[in-house]
Amino acid sequence: MALIYLSLGSNIDREHHIGAALDALTGRFGALEISTVYESVAVGFDGDSFFNLVVGVNSDLPVGEVTKILKHIEDCHGRDRSAPKFGPRSLDIDILTVDNLAGEFDGISLPRSEVLKNAFVLQPLAELAADMTHPLTHKTIGEHWQEFDKASQDLWPVKFEWQSSV
Repeated sequence: MALIYLSLGSNIDREHHIGAALDALTGRFGALEISTVYESVAVGFDGDSFFNLVVGVNSDLPVGEVTKILKHIEDCHGRDRSAPKFGPRSLDIDILTVDNLAGEFDGISLPRSEVLKNAFVLQPLAELAADMTHPLTHKTIGEHWQEFDKASQDLWPVKFEWQSSV
């Protein structure tokens, strides 16, 4: 069983889409490890603020199969794949890490480069996996968060209550 960390984000009907994604992930993978939900300004475009969090799941599926499941969940919740790369999202779910894999797996680069670039990914990942070693830098995720320029991106925790309907 591999431990997979996922990044979830939404800036369209945020509470609904994040809750629905958590329900769908629970239905597919079982128990989830869930970070605090953070609100952050849109990065790369002018738009409504995002809700972001990191979720840990366990799976023995290949990376490509997990990716298909995540795309299906996104599509079921209104993801517009014809929209610009940097734009509003009903739901965005990305694989961040799969155990300590590094490289290209089923067309997915692991670990995802956003882990070290965006506070809205790194902070919630550090909350769940501070002691996990990044397979390329050989520093822990906690060390990366400590070194991150926190003034470079606005991010704040929000109250988010999720009651699984699964």
